[in-house]
Amino acid sequence: MEKISALEDLGCAGCASHSHSQSKSSNTRKILWLSAGALTFALGIVFELTDVSFYLMLGTLLFSYLLLGARVIIRSVRNISKGQVFDENFLMSIATIGAFFIGEYSGAVAVMLFYQVGEFFQELAVAKSKRNISDLMDIRPDYANLLIGGESSRVSPETVQAGSLIIVKPGEKIPLDGVIVEGDSSIDTSALTGESALRKASVSDTVLSGSINQSGVLTVEVTQTFSESTASKIIDLVENAASKKAKVETFITKFAKFYTPIVVALAVLIAIVPPLLFGASWFDWIHRSLVLLIISCPCALVLSIPLGFFGGIGAASKKGILVKGGNYLEALAHLDYVVFDKTGTLTKGVFKISSKHPANGFTDEKLLETAAFAEVFSSHPIAVSVMNEYGKELDTKLLSNYEEISGHGVSVTAGDKNILVGNGKLMELNNIDYFENNAYGTTVHVAVNSVYAGSIIISDEIKPDSRNAIANLKAMGVSKTVMLTGDIPSVAHAVAEQLGLDEIHASLLPQDKVAKVEELGKRKNSKKSLAFVGDGINDAPVLAMADVGIAMGGLGSDAAIEAADVVLMTDEPSKLVEAVKTARFTRRIVWQNIVFTVGVQVVFIVLGTMGIASIWEAIFADVGVALIAVLNTLRILRT
Repeated sequence: MEKISALEDLGCAGCASHSHSQSKSSNTRKILWLSAGALTFALGIVFELTDVSFYLMLGTLLFSYLLLGARVIIRSVRNISKGQVFDENFLMSIATIGAFFIGEYSGAVAVMLFYQVGEFFQELAVAKSKRNISDLMDIRPDYANLLIGGESSRVSPETVQAGSLIIVKPGEKIPLDGVIVEGDSSIDTSALTGESALRKASVSDTVLSGSINQSGVLTVEVTQTFSESTASKIIDLVENAASKKAKVETFITKFAKFYTPIVVALAVLIAIVPPLLFGASWFDWIHRSLVLLIISCPCALVLSIPLGFFGGIGAASKKGILVKGGNYLEALAHLDYVVFDKTGTLTKGVFKISSKHPANGFTDEKLLETAAFAEVFSSHPIAVSVMNEYGKELDTKLLSNYEEISGHGVSVTAGDKNILVGNGKLMELNNIDYFENNAYGTTVHVAVNSVYAGSIIISDEIKPDSRNAIANLKAMGVSKTVMLTGDIPSVAHAVAEQLGLDEIHASLLPQDKVAKVEELGKRKNSKKSLAFVGDGINDAPVLAMADVGIAMGGLGSDAAIEAADVVLMTDEPSKLVEAVKTARFTRRIVWQNIVFTVGVQVVFIVLGTMGIASIWEAIFADVGVALIAVLNTLRILRT
């Protein structure tokens, strides 16, 4: 069978519905064609078993053979003209034509019939996998409503520049990445993330190309040209997903190039040596050589293996997991070490107040208000989290003598109160007794008129499913889970303890992370792989160094899509578990097909050479096995 050009028809992503209708029409034609071939084949067998004219029987079976096998013969001739002699089309053609010459008419037709049925199921499997991927490809926008001088005009997204304003109406795809400057709506991001839940979006929120505006009219300021947009990068990624083959795919491709000529040579020797040297029956040994040719056709292997990996990529795409090639799917199936970045990967990357610890008569509310007076002018993430938690207006006219003390905190006067907000060093500098606690996060100490008011703990919230994701990875046989972070050791240890990580390395610079991944790579099982999971923004060097780089929360991250081998389109660590499960199921199906195919063919090659197996057994060993392998591969698409 011909090899699969896995993404050959995905260039016209905007034509998804048109392609779908074409596919239905094509399938109908093929079913009618196969039915006609099968009916004439059945009629020929009836003629063969009854006392009708030999020529009527031969003509019926020959017509059925040409109807079903003409394409195979034409492909074989075309490939021979290009110098590609020994392929599965050649084996099928020579074996079935030879079968006609020795009187195995119905057997020759049966080979072509079951071959075409197998190929039809293969095409159905590829089409289903393509539809999974096409759901992502359908994010390509057809137009943009460009706003100029208060009037909008429909233009190609490729012509819109960053900084331009566009209008997105309800039901329309968002054509370009941008920020909402007017309006609010619900946004469907399922084409990007695989998640069906709608997301609320209003002024100042970022929206991504490929999403669908569900309700209100939005005015969006474009932040990326089309070539740099999320939709464009994902489309490019998916179109090239099948170009990187897994090791087993590459091996089978090379194997088939050597295997086929060897089989042909062996068949020729079987056909001529015994009759020439030992006076054996020419008919008997030519029959055995033809049986060998039919059995030995590598259809099942060259079809089911690439189809399996392509199906795995499609199944992952349906779940919002973009895998850039079969080699990375294979690497996911062999994970030994999984190394995580912390911020934005295992944690949300958004700082918020996790606890308040008042002292000396202060209440939670008074402690927070006092801290807010000190942080009101600051844009530091800690200050922002304090102000967000306080959520009220402050009378800034009361403030005076504002001073930021580098590396320590802030000093400010509010009315008749001197307020100090900062770390322990600031308290020590002002001879204020304070209390340290071991809570996870950054501690902000507060003092009023040299009296300790208490502390506020600000932390980066751990994602809800991080712990389960790590536990599931361990249950699946991952031998070590590691966290690399630039955060301080106390925070890193607190996160690791909550998540059940095996190993942590804190206070790391980007170059330190690269060195650690290199070191871990030497420690892992050499036959297995190491994955690095990061947010894709500042981890590009580490993503590139790992056996498989996985970008967490790739939605909207250009660096993630560029640098990673696998992109998880949501912020959920549990997607990694789904990716590994899909990869392992794909590997299991592929190896089931390999073992089954090789096992059956070896047995029947021996039987055929000994003269025990007939043409009909050969048919089962070739196209029957291929058909079973294809049907087995279809299971991947149901995961």
